Amino acid sequence: MFRNKSSKTTYGIVGLGRFGQALAQELAESGAELIVLDRDEEKVSEIRELTENAYIVKSLDKKTLQASGIQNCDVAVVCIGEQMDTSILTTLNLVSLGIPKVLAKATSMEHGVILEKLGAEVVYPERDMAVRLAARLEMARELDIIQLSEQINISKMQVPVQLIGKSVADANLRGRFGLNIIAIESDGRVLENIQPDYLFCAKDILYLSGSKDGLLQINEWAIYQKTKAV
Repeated sequence: MFRNKSSKTTYGIVGLGRFGQALAQELAESGAELIVLDRDEEKVSEIRELTENAYIVKSLDKKTLQASGIQNCDVAVVCIGEQMDTSILTTLNLVSLGIPKVLAKATSMEHGVILEKLGAEVVYPERDMAVRLAARLEMARELDIIQLSEQINISKMQVPVQLIGKSVADANLRGRFGLNIIAIESDGRVLENIQPDYLFCAKDILYLSGSKDGLLQINEWAIYQKTKAV
């Protein structure tokens, strides 16, 4: 458990199925602090390579959860979906422990409605994955890339929503994706001399150059951020 809590957001993950394992790995690799609970000794042993705060629990009652220290987390995620009764009771216990934000995986709309009534924020991994896959397939079909050489490709895209109001310097597309902004179409004008303090506007069209992988990555990133906000 977290005795000396840092300024980092701390996460509690309950359940190490495919969803829980993937979530724990992504958070650990991003440097987040974790508490992970599961009844499977082998799964807990594997996850201890990522965090020392991984515990085998035979029950998910309020007393056991409290003993793990999960109530000290900023966010708790219930990754149990298939066992609806266990999912509901665990969510209820975590909410009652006063954790600021509780998220819970749901496998159906009915399941989700119950979890929401308990005070949890509901996630639908299978549905969300399908939405992202559809968006990615559509993006791949529509993305217009002109290849000048193996490393130099040019494409245009509408400015991602998450960049609106940010400066070119803050966006750091070169550092993040290896891309250069060669022009911006804004309010009927084409700007070629792009300054680092330029602030992106809602209807800007970006003309980007770089590798094909970089162009695909920024499009996937934009779609991921957009669908995550839905």
